[in-house]
Amino acid sequence: MKRLFRNFTFNPKNDILSGLTVALALVPEAVAFAFVAGVDPMVGLYGAFMMGIVTSMFGGRPGMISGATGAMAVVMVHMIQKGNEVGMTLATPVENLGLQWLFITLLIVGVIQSMAGVLRLGKFVRLIPHSVMMGFVNGLAIVIFLSQLGLFKERVNGEYQWMQGQDLIIMLGLVGLTMAIMFLLPKLTKKIPSALVGIVVVACITIFGGLDVSTVGSFIKEGGGNGLEGSLPSLQLQIFGLLDTLNGHWGLIISTAFLLAAVGLIESLMTLNLIDEMTETRGSGNRECVAQGGANILNGLFGGMGGCAMIGQSIINVSSGGRGRLSGITAAVALLCFILFAAPLIEQIPIAALVGVMFMVVIGTFAWSSFRIINKIPLADAIVLVTVSAITVWQDLAIAVIVGVIMSALVFAWQNATMIRARKFMKEDGTKVYEIWGPLFFGSVQAFNSKFDAANDPEVIELDFMESRVSDHSGIEAIYALEQKYKEYGKQVKLVHLSPECKTLLHKASPEFEHMIVSSIDDPRYHVVTDLMDKEV
Repeated sequence: MKRLFRNFTFNPKNDILSGLTVALALVPEAVAFAFVAGVDPMVGLYGAFMMGIVTSMFGGRPGMISGATGAMAVVMVHMIQKGNEVGMTLATPVENLGLQWLFITLLIVGVIQSMAGVLRLGKFVRLIPHSVMMGFVNGLAIVIFLSQLGLFKERVNGEYQWMQGQDLIIMLGLVGLTMAIMFLLPKLTKKIPSALVGIVVVACITIFGGLDVSTVGSFIKEGGGNGLEGSLPSLQLQIFGLLDTLNGHWGLIISTAFLLAAVGLIESLMTLNLIDEMTETRGSGNRECVAQGGANILNGLFGGMGGCAMIGQSIINVSSGGRGRLSGITAAVALLCFILFAAPLIEQIPIAALVGVMFMVVIGTFAWSSFRIINKIPLADAIVLVTVSAITVWQDLAIAVIVGVIMSALVFAWQNATMIRARKFMKEDGTKVYEIWGPLFFGSVQAFNSKFDAANDPEVIELDFMESRVSDHSGIEAIYALEQKYKEYGKQVKLVHLSPECKTLLHKASPEFEHMIVSSIDDPRYHVVTDLMDKEV
């Protein structure tokens, strides 16, 4: 109970102030991602609120912020567009049918993500290589930076053009001032979040100085929104009456749901891992999966666009001192209060201040040490690091992480495939012993088979697995084929020093292995790393 209370009130003052800072940064992000997905800005804001409140209260990482994200918004676009097209072709046309399909899809996404947590799949994020992690944060920092550049454009005669002249100078000056405050203030005091001070100072300068600059309000209206002011989210019961519109389109809904669930979980668990490293604490990936799923179900029921963990806002929160659940709860509740009560005030905040905050997030996110170590780490890891960074910018982080893990796994498999060894010696009773070193799996089978000489070996041979283990079906088949080969010559094969896991694997594969296995008190025992870490959490 004491630990639970501490999670909610790690440092109340810092949590509340950092939560307010995050809430201010959430507004333009949620609105921008709603525009990307092709839905009303209020849907994005509702999504940010519901994701934030649920994951902050029940998630596996205190201090981590969730909301509407660009990675998921991009995946939604095609399905929403298709839904809108279908809605116009119905006998009774349905306006914004794509949005209704999104709500239905989010219910499925929530179930998939919750099941991932129940099945304890979240622990596997800790097996992601460090080179992939560095590539992920570098690529994400570049993506955040590039996403802010669009805010240096202004509408001229109905078209967006890069700012020039005085407008550009003012924009750069306000961005630079915000960054300077965030850089210098912590050197004087850390009692007040520097990001919040930067936003307030720059907002006061533009408001009282009468500067004509782009604000949150103008940003929303330029994108086609009606403003920030709204009401409480409402229950979307009508979606259950629209299920018949999905006839012939369930494949699109299911595939989109699985893709959204995968993208959301990968981004959330990677962010959790990063915040773990920053705070030197450990969160629970499985609990976060369940919370993310619950939040997306709530979004589907109450009209939000869904989402996942937001790395930029999470870093702002942690850097500002927000380490407890109260910080995330404050951010979500403050966002809702902005929508309900403080819309006119929040709409006056200059976009330049928020850009400055995000630029500092970019600087803090990018792993600058990667430049220093790039020529000191193995070439394969360096290639993975650069590749993951590039794909994160080119496609999205989910694809980048998957590609990076596959590349690392292939490199690992190739290296281990060439490392298998067999030391040979004779026992006094004439038995020839092959001491196997290195894992026996699909990649090492060919090298394993080349170690034996069935025609010239004695009547009995032993395969000693003290320094090895049978890892997969290919390894099982290799042993079985080897035994059959020796059997043709009337010779016997014995397997010694197998771990309990290997014995179980062989017994399950075929009862013929029973007479080959020799058990001993000094048989090795291994444990799966992820199981050990899951027990610690």
